[in-house]
Amino acid sequence: MSVDRRSLLKTTAAATVVGGPFAGLVNAPAEALRPPGTVTLVPIPDERDGAVRLHLPKGFHYRSFHDTEFPVVLDDGTALPGRHDGMGAFRGPRGNVILVRNHEVTNNPNTPAFGPGTPYDPGAGAGTTTIEVTKRGEVQRAFTSLNGTMFNCSGGIMPWGSWITCEETINGPDVGPDFTGASNLGLQKPHGYVFEVPKDGQSNREPITHAGRFPHEAVSFDPVDGILYLTEDNFEFPSGFYRYLPPNDAMKDGRIEDGGRLQMLAVKGRPNIHLEERQPARASYKVEWVDIEEPNPTFPYTPGEEAPTTNDAALVAVGDQGRAQGAALFSRLEGQVYDDGVIYFTSTQGGGPIEDDTDDDNANGFGNGNGQVWAYHCRKRRLEVIYQAPVDDAEANQTFDFPDNITTSKRGTLVVCEDSTVDNYIRGLTRRGRLWDIALNRLYSQIATVPGTTDPLPRFGDEFAGSTFSPDGHTLFVNIQASRGMTFAIWGPWGRIGV
Repeated sequence: MSVDRRSLLKTTAAATVVGGPFAGLVNAPAEALRPPGTVTLVPIPDERDGAVRLHLPKGFHYRSFHDTEFPVVLDDGTALPGRHDGMGAFRGPRGNVILVRNHEVTNNPNTPAFGPGTPYDPGAGAGTTTIEVTKRGEVQRAFTSLNGTMFNCSGGIMPWGSWITCEETINGPDVGPDFTGASNLGLQKPHGYVFEVPKDGQSNREPITHAGRFPHEAVSFDPVDGILYLTEDNFEFPSGFYRYLPPNDAMKDGRIEDGGRLQMLAVKGRPNIHLEERQPARASYKVEWVDIEEPNPTFPYTPGEEAPTTNDAALVAVGDQGRAQGAALFSRLEGQVYDDGVIYFTSTQGGGPIEDDTDDDNANGFGNGNGQVWAYHCRKRRLEVIYQAPVDDAEANQTFDFPDNITTSKRGTLVVCEDSTVDNYIRGLTRRGRLWDIALNRLYSQIATVPGTTDPLPRFGDEFAGSTFSPDGHTLFVNIQASRGMTFAIWGPWGRIGV
């Protein structure tokens, strides 16, 4: 998401939460409180250059790479784009790991596509890069694998060996300027889709249009039922949880084809239930799915002229179809992961109180909370909340604040990245709601200083993103998006800290 828009939302959220320490967990199970002293984080030097960029548990190590504060050139001659975001890890040759990494480039839509080959849209500057790296963060090769897309936020690993990347936008020549105010006239194609990228090759750069045109965040695939699940991060508007039923057997074919059916989650007997508001402890709901008749809307426009359809209207064109049939309302759904029949996904600003002031942009609970983690049980068709952040403004930011990307370890522990305006952590979370710390961002800028001093500018408010374990569980790869981007390989005695 745009730095400016995200900062605005966070400022509003911080201003709306009140109460004493842990007031928001009155109804939560005891183990939902993070036990103090369970894991202590200490400064650890980066094995790349000795600088301290992360605090980790004792006995852990890390190496950073692809730090775009300084120019990085890929093997195909591409200047590495920044804003590293979602990422997937795959088994590579010689014991190495293949990473497919998103770049959430959110600047002017007229930014030209990076990298060689024919981009999806020559006027769009985001996409994915693919890196072969050792389990200790030593880069072996890197290249462009998708270009000409926009706002590539997160995505998901497919079990046959590919990454599906998501555009968190509906920009295009057929809609008006987005919240940044940048014109879309430089774009040649509509955006707001998902694209498949093979783990060690090139995307065909063809969007899966029937999986919807909306601000996608992440996906995960259920290999038993052959269904792709999708989250939507729709800023202060309500967001939805979707599923895409491909027209083919993706596990057999090794790809997801276009032309399938898009559906949106609804709670049985509770049309348009406000799941963005604070939930009772371990709240559980039986769900059903409603069909989206027009998953790929386009809007009338005259080439060379500003489109009459506003960006805000286009953002909800798909979701409103589901909500008209009773689909559930969430606040900013972001990361998700499939594990053993369950889809875990985060609601970055869910769990807050509903506001009565309908003139407030955050009325109806959107943007008022500090985060929820949900679990959808695929075979039982049951949805439950497994964790909610406390709502007081003093403790919430330090306990659990704005959960974003999520993954699981070999033993099934949830690993959650934060996207806060203050200290950003990677947290461990059990399925019973026990929370603890894994890593803390202590990144300082190497090229910017605090005004009037020679002190490096702290960037503690830069989000963690793209957490993904190597296939053998040895290394956690993760990005700090920063104003530009940096990737880390982290390894150590995971079992000793419950991961």
